[in-house]
Amino acid sequence: MNATSFDPTRVPHLLGAFAPVSDEVDIEDLQVIGELPATLDGTYVRNGPNPRFTPIGSYLYPIDGDGMLHAVRISDGRARYLNRFVRTPALVAEEKAGRALWGGLESMIMPGADEVGPELADTFKDLPDINVVRHAGRMLALAEAACPYRFDTDLATLGREDFDGSLPAGMTAHPKIDPDTGEMVVFCYALEPPYLTWSVIGPDGTVTRGPTPVAGVDEPLMIHDMALTARYVVLVLAPAFFDLDAAMAGGSFLAWRPERGTRVMLVPRDGGPPVWADGDAFWMWHSVNAYDDGPGAQAPVVLDYVEWNRLTIGPSTESGPVTARLVRARIDPVAGRMSRTVLDDARVEFPRIDDRRIGRRHRHTALATGTGRTDLLSGEYDAVRWYDAETGAEQTWDAGDLSVGEVVFAPEPGPEASADDRGYWMTFATDRTDGESWFLVLPAEDPASGPVARIRIPVRVPLGLHGTWLPTEEP
Repeated sequence: MNATSFDPTRVPHLLGAFAPVSDEVDIEDLQVIGELPATLDGTYVRNGPNPRFTPIGSYLYPIDGDGMLHAVRISDGRARYLNRFVRTPALVAEEKAGRALWGGLESMIMPGADEVGPELADTFKDLPDINVVRHAGRMLALAEAACPYRFDTDLATLGREDFDGSLPAGMTAHPKIDPDTGEMVVFCYALEPPYLTWSVIGPDGTVTRGPTPVAGVDEPLMIHDMALTARYVVLVLAPAFFDLDAAMAGGSFLAWRPERGTRVMLVPRDGGPPVWADGDAFWMWHSVNAYDDGPGAQAPVVLDYVEWNRLTIGPSTESGPVTARLVRARIDPVAGRMSRTVLDDARVEFPRIDDRRIGRRHRHTALATGTGRTDLLSGEYDAVRWYDAETGAEQTWDAGDLSVGEVVFAPEPGPEASADDRGYWMTFATDRTDGESWFLVLPAEDPASGPVARIRIPVRVPLGLHGTWLPTEEP
């Protein structure tokens, strides 16, 4: 892309509900409409791309943009909001210069040593702008496939986290924490061999399995999310291949090659050889969950996920509408075969479950969806939908003029509240008519009834990506 022809005022994901904010604030005693449940005691933190300065060269949602953390702290029926940028060395250099120095990934603009010094010169900018996770006392802002950044309870950036040098290349933005073992399982893709590795971080934060190459992956490709069962790391390898030659020539750095099909890979957590299952081409941004459907090595693996009929970023040579739906894949680890069944054909994204069910059979899945009343951008939705895997029933809450994104589950505290309908779903939302932002709390036992509490945020919160609920007392 010609950097001089780039006009950020014409990029939809830099406007409206996505428009970045530059002020960092800390506001207490927020207005609550309704009543906050007395049992909620913790902090919801959400990440998302938010350019600190006007972008140059290019801007590709959801990959580009500085990370900004937004938090709502809830305790004793009261709420507080704060936000902070994830201050990477590149962002600090740009703040010193007072302008953007790095271009978007498609533009390949990187400053020289005369602007940023030898350590940052001719390097890609760190972009920990996708997700957040807390594990072994570390709170991490996560990038697509790079080292995360640690932050503290006030959202202040503490620095890059490479786990004492054990994960120098970084990790995925979507790690999975096994609720039984406390292990955090991650993967990382790369532009050079080994193209795909997986690792395990123990419950104490020590890397117990360093980067382990995945056999059979001999080209650089993009994998955004993963799933986990008691036996397997589940990876979906869609035909989205990196093409650096095309990028250097001004084209797209991602090539969609549907003739190659999509492969689902089961990587045994005990270190055994992976099992492959091939299928027609589809793209997966986000998994719901996976589990082993029975005991023993021959038991099939069930994977629920949102299936797109093609890659949704970069140019496409395919015609026809773009679709997204909730799908269940069933993988036979003995025969290496896979079947797929549509569970819900509504256009959905940002699936979440009760994280205590990761790797186990789950029941309720929450998804962002659209009513179809108005045209919305990718990553913007005006309703929330819940799917019941036991009964096949769906229910929807229509958000009206509010644009919503991902919703996150906050369970009721205590062992007696282990069911995933005992708790609350929560999310930020922005009114499309006046730009006012809210934090919504919906009851899990009857989410379609709407929020039991709406917290007014006195500054606009841009639509973002992924968040998590962090109870004050860690389970």
